[in-house]
Amino acid sequence: MKLLILFLLTLFLASFFSISSASCSNFNFPSFATCSNLPVLNSFLHWTYNPSSRTLKVAYQHTVDSSPTWVAWAINPTSKGMVGSQAIIAYPKPDGSMNVHTSPINSYDTKLQQGNLSVPVYDLSASYSNSEITVFATFVLPSNTTSINHVWQDGPLLGTTLGMHGVSPDHLQSTGMLNLSSGQTVTSKGGKNSKIILRNVHGLVCAISWGMLMPIGVMVARYLKAFQPKSSTWFRLHRGLQSFAFLLGIAGWATGLYLGVTSPGVQHKNHMAIGTTIFVLGLFQVFALCLRPKPDHKYRSYWNMYHHIVGYGVLGLSVANIFIGFSILHPGQIWKISYYVTLALLIVSALLLELFSQVKTYMQARKKPNQENIGA
Repeated sequence: MKLLILFLLTLFLASFFSISSASCSNFNFPSFATCSNLPVLNSFLHWTYNPSSRTLKVAYQHTVDSSPTWVAWAINPTSKGMVGSQAIIAYPKPDGSMNVHTSPINSYDTKLQQGNLSVPVYDLSASYSNSEITVFATFVLPSNTTSINHVWQDGPLLGTTLGMHGVSPDHLQSTGMLNLSSGQTVTSKGGKNSKIILRNVHGLVCAISWGMLMPIGVMVARYLKAFQPKSSTWFRLHRGLQSFAFLLGIAGWATGLYLGVTSPGVQHKNHMAIGTTIFVLGLFQVFALCLRPKPDHKYRSYWNMYHHIVGYGVLGLSVANIFIGFSILHPGQIWKISYYVTLALLIVSALLLELFSQVKTYMQARKKPNQENIGA
């Protein structure tokens, strides 16, 4: 168990660091005065600001994989972050040409539809070659502008439908500021974002509690009892594991609820609804344990049926919600592989133990009639 915790802690700490081998030196844009290596989403910004004309000329480069992707770069004259940003959207069309349009972001519910920006913009164009989408634009900024907030983003493209961008730590940290006076780019990547840390803690705690400890507790009750029916060890282990997993799960559920409440623009209703259902069912299990009838009580069989149905329901919903969480967080492959391997080991162990217990039950059933015949 100590080795498992150490392994998971190492993975957790490693998730805060990323290395990109590409840099501005890989590209040649002599017409721009400044190039900035943006810290996330494999992006680069070439830009020039002319104070006399108040024009900000940009070339935003974004490295994409083989899947269809839209990219966006925006300035936000009024605040930091997404809402209020004035965006340039670009994506490849089915015929291979590039679509580029402007889109004001007025709410978190935006569909990135075309619209006029609050600042003048011209010379819009985009290109796509060598897995690089490059967006060109020139903005006319308000008078006396010395710095400007900017945002960049990418997301899935389904035909010509722009899907919601990811909510991984990199997607949530893709903001910064351009200092137009000094030519410097200040980004939010330098410090550890507390909400990003909390998201990672939420995912890790839920995977360990609901996705690992709970199944182990069920296996202890089902199979240790089968091999040691007269011992109470299985019950003490089962109760201890499930209680610890439930308390840990409460912490995971609470952090998820907090993230949902404090992030009005990034909510995942299905994930939250399933998580709350799991918590409520787990709470029912705790209350049911306090009302457990004695083994010879006439209602004990009904209680057992309820306890098993709710317990297996919690397991099924937990695993499903963990997979939904993967699709939301987009964690590194090492996280997914680690959980897939753990889940596979639990399933294989359960199948083997089920086989052994059934064989044991069958052998005992055959042995019993033989003993009765001998006695006769």
